[in-house]
Amino acid sequence: MIGLDTNVLVRYLTLDDPEQAERAERVIDDAVRTGEPLFVSAIVVCELVWVLERGYRFTRGEVEVVLDALLRTAQLHFRDKDLLWAALADYRASPGDFADYVLGRDGAAEGCTATVTFDRALSKSPLFEVLPAAE
Repeated sequence: MIGLDTNVLVRYLTLDDPEQAERAERVIDDAVRTGEPLFVSAIVVCELVWVLERGYRFTRGEVEVVLDALLRTAQLHFRDKDLLWAALADYRASPGDFADYVLGRDGAAEGCTATVTFDRALSKSPLFEVLPAAE
């Protein structure tokens, strides 16, 4: 098994640099052909969302489609796919950032009653306790 860095997935998905996109496609196609799984860490998924939203101006809906497709790709291996699916569901339903929902779900999996934050966009999520900005 080999791991994929964020920039390889970005090139593969956006085709914005033809030379790098071709190399990324070759690595992924070779793995598919040989049946070798490709590891994608939760950090890479979080970075990917950030890059697609901020750098490429993907809409939330477009990012949701990409994440759904990645998580359904049999060739890709994720350490905790269920956590990523749950974070995607949170991201679809609420205004917070995808990485925040990964953090919240990760904390809950470790037994945290909540993850404290100052991010008001997470106020409706039971995974978080929003701290007041000033006392």
